[in-house]
Amino acid sequence: MKLAYFASIRETIGLGDEDVALPAGVQTVDDLIRWLKTRGDNYADALHPPERVRVALDQEHAGQDAPLQGVTEVAFFPPMTGG
Repeated sequence: MKLAYFASIRETIGLGDEDVALPAGVQTVDDLIRWLKTRGDNYADALHPPERVRVALDQEHAGQDAPLQGVTEVAFFPPMTGG
C-alpha cells in the first residue's frame, strides 16, 4: 500500500511517501495510524493527536473508522484552516 504524507506531517516524518506491507490486524484507518505510531517518534509526533489527522483513501476523504480493504493509497493531511 502506498502512504502519502503532506505538509507538516511530511516534514515531521521526513518522507513524502512510502510503500508498506500492512501487518495482520491493520484493517481500518485507525488501526493504520496506531501501527504507524509504533514505527518511531517521528511518526508518533506527526500523527498526534490522531483525531486531528485528515485522511484520504484513493483520493477520497474518509473517516478513521474506514476500512482499508481494496485501498491502494492512503494520504495523510494535517488539520486545514480556511482563509
